[in-house]
Amino acid sequence: MAAGALASKTLHELRALLKAGTVCAGDVLEDLLARIAQQNPSLRAYLAVDEARVRRQLQAKSAAASQDPPLSGIPITVKDNICIQGEETTCASRILQGFRAPYDATAIERLRSAGALLIPRANMDEFAFGSSTENSAFGVTRNPWAPERVPGGSSGGSATAVAADLAIAALGSDTGGSIRQPAAFCGIVGMKPTYGRVSRYGLIAFASSLDQIGPLAKDVTDAAILLSVIAGHDARDSTSAPVEVPDYERQLSQRVEGLRIGLPKLSGIEGIDPDVRQALDDAVAVLEGLGLRTVPIELPHISAAVATYYIIATAEASSNLARYDGVQYGWRAVNGASAQSPLINLYLRTRTEGFGAEAKRRILLGTYVLSQGYYDAYYLQGMKVRTLIKQDFDEAFARCEVVLMPTAPTPAFRIGEKLDDPLQMYLSDIFTISANLAGVPAMSLPCGFSHRGLPIGMQVLAAPFREDLLFRVGYAYEQATDWHRRAPVSSATSSYE
Repeated sequence: MAAGALASKTLHELRALLKAGTVCAGDVLEDLLARIAQQNPSLRAYLAVDEARVRRQLQAKSAAASQDPPLSGIPITVKDNICIQGEETTCASRILQGFRAPYDATAIERLRSAGALLIPRANMDEFAFGSSTENSAFGVTRNPWAPERVPGGSSGGSATAVAADLAIAALGSDTGGSIRQPAAFCGIVGMKPTYGRVSRYGLIAFASSLDQIGPLAKDVTDAAILLSVIAGHDARDSTSAPVEVPDYERQLSQRVEGLRIGLPKLSGIEGIDPDVRQALDDAVAVLEGLGLRTVPIELPHISAAVATYYIIATAEASSNLARYDGVQYGWRAVNGASAQSPLINLYLRTRTEGFGAEAKRRILLGTYVLSQGYYDAYYLQGMKVRTLIKQDFDEAFARCEVVLMPTAPTPAFRIGEKLDDPLQMYLSDIFTISANLAGVPAMSLPCGFSHRGLPIGMQVLAAPFREDLLFRVGYAYEQATDWHRRAPVSSATSSYE
């Protein structure tokens, strides 16, 4: 068996091998850890991997095993903003350096119950503030297809890990595209569930009305399996929806003939790369060949999505991040107190030293739009436009089952290319943000490559709690194409015999 052969398998392939007894969970884990040790120093997908702690999980599960749960013995990677009891959880920020989560997030509890092994601390933009994973306080993650380029963000560590076979599958979080955009840049599948489908309990908050945990995976089947495990109502999250969760894996092969695909007009949106347009056109042709019908739709307020998002999201971020003051946990400035104003000085020094530049920018923006005299002009107006965006999608889904659009306007850009131009960075999420504002589910899957050999993703959206439609359409498209089977050169391994 070649090194890395098991690490390159999909979740469902490994599940079959483990069930058949062809390999054991220890084989899978050791192959994956060896792959991480080899590739992570250059790609920086993980902030740290405590191999001893991961191995102890396997020993504990083996000793307690009395049944065969669906993810038994399969390692799942976790973004560094999802709490795992006893593990350092920093959101890639110095202000939480050294903080160890006192409890498991609900999604983590459900992974444990399903038998998964947890590999924590995938790198990310600090507090999920970014579209490139360049804002991590602990180093930039690189795209395995082109190491001089970004993997997207904020779940760039999770996306790189999956694409480079440093993870079997992973959890990320999506506030404005932070699962889907890195999935597109790295040539994998990423799913943002309906708001309320997956509990936010234990997800360190960025913008509470927008955040959702979701899967990043090597194919649609793996994403369906993972979402089936983590989804469902949770009384500890007041925004969690008491809606039944179907078995998404069983629905993958249902017929798609006759489903209607809504194609919004994109003519008014600038900066769409010609390779992205061509890949989307080719994907539409494939879907039409599978029996789906295309219909034109209007999303008239999508052009206002970025401005609306950066009012609402920064306002909520400013409120959520006020708790990091150096008093109860995390970073505390050395000699932060002074005789004159000890508490204020402690706050000032701690937050100045603990937060990075993008975190400070968003805190300042959010505080401004919530301040007296500006609340009505900015935040309240933003909430009104958010309602209009939601109405656009309601009207669209009256005419079609799914909506199709690019995931990102361009393939992955170069590291450092947009750091000095925040507006251009923010515009990289122009197609993903509206799904968060409307609360609808959306999935990105590979649909081609640019002339430079960079992955391109297409985004499929559906009405609330109709993730099943996304999986059906995505699976049908995968079976008709081979984009999801392509891997970066550094990730290519011989198949397991």
